[in-house]
Amino acid sequence: MLKKTYLAFDLGASSGRAILGILENGKLSLEEVHRFSNGPVEMEGSLYWDFGSICSEIKTGLKKALAVEKNISGMAVDTWGVDYVILKKDGSCARLPYNYRDPRTDSMPEKVFSVIPKEKLYERTGIQFMQLNTIYQLAAHREKHPGDFEEGNTLLFVPDAITYMLCGKKSCEYTIASTSNLVDAEKRDWDRELISMLGLPCGLFPSIKMPGTVAGTLSPQIMNELNCGPVPVMYVGSHDTASAVASVPADESKKWAYISCGTWALLGAELKSPILSMDAMDSDYTNEGGLCGSIRFLTNIMGSWLFQETKRVWNEKGNPIGFAEMSKLASSAEPFKYFINPNDKRFFTPCDMPENIRRSCKESGQGAIEDDAALLRCIYDSLALCFRYKIEKLEKLLGVNYECLNMVGGATRDTLLMQLTSDCVGIPVYAGPVEATSIGNICTQAMADGAIPNLALARGLIRDSFDIPEFKPDKAASSGWGSAYSRFKGVTGL
Repeated sequence: MLKKTYLAFDLGASSGRAILGILENGKLSLEEVHRFSNGPVEMEGSLYWDFGSICSEIKTGLKKALAVEKNISGMAVDTWGVDYVILKKDGSCARLPYNYRDPRTDSMPEKVFSVIPKEKLYERTGIQFMQLNTIYQLAAHREKHPGDFEEGNTLLFVPDAITYMLCGKKSCEYTIASTSNLVDAEKRDWDRELISMLGLPCGLFPSIKMPGTVAGTLSPQIMNELNCGPVPVMYVGSHDTASAVASVPADESKKWAYISCGTWALLGAELKSPILSMDAMDSDYTNEGGLCGSIRFLTNIMGSWLFQETKRVWNEKGNPIGFAEMSKLASSAEPFKYFINPNDKRFFTPCDMPENIRRSCKESGQGAIEDDAALLRCIYDSLALCFRYKIEKLEKLLGVNYECLNMVGGATRDTLLMQLTSDCVGIPVYAGPVEATSIGNICTQAMADGAIPNLALARGLIRDSFDIPEFKPDKAASSGWGSAYSRFKGVTGL
């Protein structure tokens, strides 16, 4: 295999990175060339993203990448889902893009359901009901700023808006568009009848492009600004979870499920067609777009967010602690003593997470959490038990008994969480790759470029290139998890 180099921009809710992927001699290696902070900006009681700063960091990352490798065969951007930019006719932003945790959507689901019942909405789009979905954001946006929806304006999701900044192409990539709750799950295109029912202008929504295709090349303006030559700009799984799932190094001889585990834990299966049943809706499963025509049938679980917010609060109160120390502290605590529902709405927005967890345990009759170790163990046990609950739902919906669980993403560094998940679910857990999203992004670029023929070969390449440790269930622990699971469901009402 000839050497090929691709540049992935992976933007998360707290940071962004530029990573070079080098394909050579049948292996993939990574080199991080730029990292920057990202996070919500609060102005006048609302939460936004600083899109100008994000674009500036993207250009800095590209400049640094070109200093390392002049011959870049492609570049692409992936981000979190649902958030969008509205461009005016002249290409400028109507306003800063809202952050999905902005509280303006609190009452919006009910308003949307008054136009279309949620059962009908699920039958059309197959998307889990979460107040952060684009459909509810747009309903709130239109109430507050109707002028942003005038004729000639264009909606682009955050990675699509960055692609536009880079190469001037206005389109929405399929995987991230599917998170909006506005895409027909069967046709894989905008549900324009639904859009009209909601009073939104159909002209706001540009064409949808599939991952693994070329958007264009760097614009003359960007090439002049960075003093560089043309670089192809690709559409990959622009929703970070789509790129992460593309990187799952699955053994296709086994029945496997996955968890993409970062700020959110996205648990599900890769399917050929959507599941639009009322059972799927009631189980909070969603049908998001994947690579190569696949459907990511998954559910959203609050993941590392619980640890991140706990760490932030303790640090602000003068008790600094790292994630490794948090894991060690949790290991020292008695297991199965306290439980929370990780998806409780009280944990959704930035908050005093430790206090909210203590309050939740008191309100559910479990008593007062005695120390920090017990609080952290509560999070670990509750996440593992929630994973088990959601996997059982998945198996029932699909009629499948899973033989293994592939966990990818940053949280796979946490060996305690990996082992507890294997013990609780009762099947082997394969942990990694850690850099799942960037790897999926890079491999999709390579497929678009013809350097990798298909997704199956990409996954084989990933297995050969990265260490994927296996965590086997501890049979001696199974009885303890069984009784804990019953108590967990009773305490949380699941």
